[in-house]
Amino acid sequence: MNILVINSGSSSIKYQLIKMPEESVAASGLVERIGLDGALITYKSGEFKMTKEVEVPDHETGLLQITNFLLDKKFGVIDDKDKINIVGHRVVHGGKTFSKTVEITPEIKNKIESLIPLAPLHNPPNLKGIEVAEKVFKKAKQVAVFDTAFFQTMPQKAYQYAIPKEFLDDNDIRAYGFHGTSHKYVSEKSIQYLKDHNFDHSRIITIHLGNGCSITAVKDGKAIDHSLGMGPANGLIMGTRAGDIDQSVIFYLIDKLGYSTQEVNDILLKKSGMLGLTGYSDMRDIESKSAEGDEDCRLALYMNGYRIKKYIGSYIAAMNGLDAIVFTAGIGENSSVIRKIVCEDMEFLGLHLDHRKNDVRGNTIRAINVPESNVKILVAPTNEELEIAKQCFALIH
Repeated sequence: MNILVINSGSSSIKYQLIKMPEESVAASGLVERIGLDGALITYKSGEFKMTKEVEVPDHETGLLQITNFLLDKKFGVIDDKDKINIVGHRVVHGGKTFSKTVEITPEIKNKIESLIPLAPLHNPPNLKGIEVAEKVFKKAKQVAVFDTAFFQTMPQKAYQYAIPKEFLDDNDIRAYGFHGTSHKYVSEKSIQYLKDHNFDHSRIITIHLGNGCSITAVKDGKAIDHSLGMGPANGLIMGTRAGDIDQSVIFYLIDKLGYSTQEVNDILLKKSGMLGLTGYSDMRDIESKSAEGDEDCRLALYMNGYRIKKYIGSYIAAMNGLDAIVFTAGIGENSSVIRKIVCEDMEFLGLHLDHRKNDVRGNTIRAINVPESNVKILVAPTNEELEIAKQCFALIH
């Protein structure tokens, strides 16, 4: 079965064609700068890879360009677009409506549209991707996989805010969570790893560190708490997002310093985080500058790690123990520096990092703790596209 997984953004389409149940990637790539000059499409199949500048005025054209690459007689991987059986769509916000993957119907699209106020930057392009895919792949089943679905198991004591209750009852203001596809994928891989190594429990903390960051407490395979909330802005320090901040700062910026609400929103989402602390948003640049003696970059790294450690402590209390912490996503999988900062001074947990293992890169799940460590320290590569394909296949097959 051929499943085309697409992640439609405001000006981009990320895609993978995955053969199921083999779980093999036939082709993958990215269309970027949709609607802008210098639009690019990247296509990779096996050892073949190319990037081409193309004219992509809209998402429909972008998806047609992807289709042309997949069908190309020289480097394509299918000979008929009707051989794509399912198109799996990442949808960022499912609110409280969607707790599982669903086949898309007109009613489902209406519900996704109704949730746009909860994710105004994400749900509109996600919905556009669905509408375009329905036109291009008329015989394929369209399936929606929601980032928020994994967190529907959080208890009310974790997702409700301490504000007047009518805001929850009447306006659905609560914590929803994000990066759920990634957290689900790596938590399942990690739980299986623990079972294979004779661990009877599954109290784990998954730490998704990329430009966007989040951390989840997963007990017995279910999310019970999570750092992101109604929107993807709070919690950990991120590339350009501040994460947790005293709300008094927001009122001070508006009432005393004269910033508009939109300006404050831009500051907290686009100009803060590691960028605001250092002038750089890429962790590789920050680590390099820190090694050269830049004190702002060094402090930012330790602030980043300190915030993660605070969440680890609170989630250990929430789960009454811990069996493993799991690092994933671009920074989590590749930054030995951040992993070291997070894991140091945690001996009270029986958590001991093996520095040699920490410095070795790998592309499979692996432990980087010393053998006598009571708590496993895992690095688990995430694969959101494969997780989407697995959920699509399970639903339809």
